[in-house]
Amino acid sequence: MLRLLGILMTTVLASGAAAVAPAQAAHPHPHAPSWTRVDAPTDQQLRGLDAVNGRTAWVGGSAGGVWRTTDGGRTWDDVSPAGADGLLFRDIEARNARTALALSIGEGTDSRIYRTTDGGRTWGEAFVNDDESAFYDCLAMYPGDRFGLAVSDPVDGKFRIISTRDGGASWQLVDPAGMPDAVDGEFAFAASGTCLVTSGHDAYLASGGGAARIFVSHDRGRTWDVRDSTIPAADAGGVFSLAVRGADGLAVGGDFTAPTAGADASAYSSDHGETWTNGGDLTGYRSGVDWVRHDVAVAVGPTGSDLTRDGGRSWTAFDDLPLDAVQCVGTSCWASGPDGVVVRAHVR
Repeated sequence: MLRLLGILMTTVLASGAAAVAPAQAAHPHPHAPSWTRVDAPTDQQLRGLDAVNGRTAWVGGSAGGVWRTTDGGRTWDDVSPAGADGLLFRDIEARNARTALALSIGEGTDSRIYRTTDGGRTWGEAFVNDDESAFYDCLAMYPGDRFGLAVSDPVDGKFRIISTRDGGASWQLVDPAGMPDAVDGEFAFAASGTCLVTSGHDAYLASGGGAARIFVSHDRGRTWDVRDSTIPAADAGGVFSLAVRGADGLAVGGDFTAPTAGADASAYSSDHGETWTNGGDLTGYRSGVDWVRHDVAVAVGPTGSDLTRDGGRSWTAFDDLPLDAVQCVGTSCWASGPDGVVVRAHVR
């Protein structure tokens, strides 16, 4: 049942979020960001997002669609993989305008990783899950885009990790001996492609359900330690998204069945994920977060967006447009959400 949460989120959040009119919230100060709509030509929910720079970005949708822009969102190319109709693309990892990976989620063979090296004109199936017990949620590439990891909900009591050493062209199962045992009912959220992230040689994995924890690997996914977060666990709650830059980490989440409840829904770390401190309250459950620059970050969710300028110790709302995923490159932030919504903002 817990493995179905990734699919159920599409129905629960899309039905609630679609009814919210996109309107600007009051700006907390003159330098608050302002989202500009650059929507993709689709009504699919876009939880998969990767921004290469201020001009090039990729998004993945809830019914097998993938789109790419190379002009800052003014136009979008439909580069959906052939035969992917109905798949839930929840994570995109793009190296540039030509090379990208797209992860679809689901039980059994619905969990797949597609790879393109020609801007989406053709795709190859780099990985197709053949274990009915596995349900892949997120993937992440290390700097340089040669090494990478993808994570499945626990199989035989442990989160399952697969890895690549050739830019995503092939994937191998990582020995589970290096992964701590999962708590009963613990899983990862396939909400924005950021339940698994990397920084340097380190990788970070977020969990929810039976426990709200953060797993840390310092050796490219071979061995892991686990730490409690301060975000409460719940049947539909926990840590949804991570952002790590150097020693500084952010975690956001909450309970997706209580989208306006943001108390205790964030945490921060300043020691490579060894310890996590309760952060400032958010203005709702948040499914995505990313750093902009030192101490500045953006978090998004179905009730809007929040900004921190003190490393997660406090957050302020700046918009109420429903969004699912966010990624910032320099001071240019992209975000995506229901009904083909894509937005951009310059964050100072």
